[in-house]
This record gives sequence, structure tokens and C-alpha cells, in this order.
Amino acid sequence: MHTNKQPYDKIALITGTSSGFGMLSALTLAEKGYQVIASMRDLSRKDELVQQAEQAGVLGRIHLVTMDVTDTASIESAVPEIIEKYGRVDVLVNNAGFAVGGFMEEVSMEEWRRQMDTNFFGLVEVTKNIIPLMRKQQTGTIINVSSVSGRFGFPGYAPYAASKFAVEGFSESLRQELLSFGIRVVLVEPGSFRTPIWGKGIAGIQSLADSPYKEKLEEVLRYSRRTAETAPDPRQVAELIGRIAAMSAPKLRYPVGKGTRTLILGKMLLPWKTLERIIARSLAKLK
Repeated sequence: MHTNKQPYDKIALITGTSSGFGMLSALTLAEKGYQVIASMRDLSRKDELVQQAEQAGVLGRIHLVTMDVTDTASIESAVPEIIEKYGRVDVLVNNAGFAVGGFMEEVSMEEWRRQMDTNFFGLVEVTKNIIPLMRKQQTGTIINVSSVSGRFGFPGYAPYAASKFAVEGFSESLRQELLSFGIRVVLVEPGSFRTPIWGKGIAGIQSLADSPYKEKLEEVLRYSRRTAETAPDPRQVAELIGRIAAMSAPKLRYPVGKGTRTLILGKMLLPWKTLERIIARSLAKLK
């Protein structure tokens, strides 16, 4: 029989569940029997998740929570309520994020800060608030949704790459800090998938009429659009997250998606100048 403090068996907290990997991960973990605390900045964007959860017959296992990962007060209000109501968190999926695109010189410092605030500092702060509970439990899995851009910086996406490289380094350190407490830290590194993040990122790129990067930026945009059109189903990533959640001893890194492993291996084995030429040729090919 459950106590008031622990009314459920397995609890997963996921950030950024209004669309993309976050929404699909919420559905996947709910289907696997988890009680899923689906957090999002703005609950008015919950409709698609609710509709899909209804269709999948898992709406009873989805619990919606308002949490803005860039707002300390929002996190510090949501987390104690979650702990009070559910008693534990077995899996934390740090998924909330977005992509800022543009050539470095032309991206405003405000956009740079906004990128790091959501993709990195927000992830750090949510994690910081959940770790004491997992330490007390002596068990837990923290899954940080990174990107192939956390292993390889592409031209035109420096802010996004910087934020994901930060997530990678943070996760390497954190994994070693928490291993002795029975807490596992894992990186999921998707390549390009059909999610709204790239559409929004591309739409947000403003090129100045007299930009010295105009031609290069057009190459990057063409490449990004083509890649987005042929990108695989993002359910692959959600299913991987579902599998990792069930593992007792997951690895640190899980690259996923078309060409992701090849690119990571290429970076390890090839001289950087060779990689630069390959990327430049790939971008120029689409003219």
C-alpha cells in the first residue's frame, strides 16, 4: 500500500513537452507505465500533447505542470509541489530548448544570452533542484537531450552549438559527481529530426542586406531546409529515451539519427581541415 508521499511507482519529469522530443518522450514513458510530469513554460500549448495522450489511452498518466526553465521562481515553485505530490522522481529528462541561428557576428548578445539561458542554465537549474531528491532516494536517471551540435559546430549555428557543447561538458562532470549516489547521467545526441526546433531556428535568422555572410548564410539555410525535409521520424529519439530510462547501467552518450555516428567518428579520426572541406562541399553542393 502506498503512503501519501509516494502514491506512484515510477515518476518521470520532462521539460519542454509542448512539442518535439519532449512531447513524444512524455507519451512514450507514459505508455511504458510511468507517471509523467509534463512541464512546459506555457500551458496554453498543451493541446497537442493532451490530444495524442488521449488517442494513446495514457492521458491518466500525464500530469501537466507549468515550469519555465529560465525563471528561478517558476522552478522553485514547481519542484517542491512535484516532490510533495509524487514523493519521488525516477527519471528527469532535460529537453527544453530552442535553436538560435545566424552567423556569430550578426547574432545579438541578447539572443546569445537567451540561447544559453534556456538550453544550458535552465537545464542546470532544474537538475540542481532535483538532485537532492535523487540522492535521498539513492537512485535516479538524468537524461540530458543534447545534439550532434554538441559534438560538432556547424557554421550558422554557433549559439546553438555553444549551448550544446556546454551541456556535454556539464554532463561529463556531473556523471562522475553523482555515480556513487546511484544516479546515472546520460546524454542523448540527436542528429536532424522532423521537429519544430529547426523550422523556428531557420525562421528566426535575419540576414542583413549588406551582410558579408549573405552568400554563406544562404548556403546554410538551403542545407538546413533540405536536411529538415528528409529528416527521420523523431519518435526514434523518444523510444531511445524510453529504453535508457529502463536501463540499470546506461552509457554516457547515445548518438541517434542519420549520419550522426559517422560525423562523430569522422571528427575523431580525420584532420580538422579535411572535415572543413567536406562540410564546405556539402553546403556548396545545393546551389
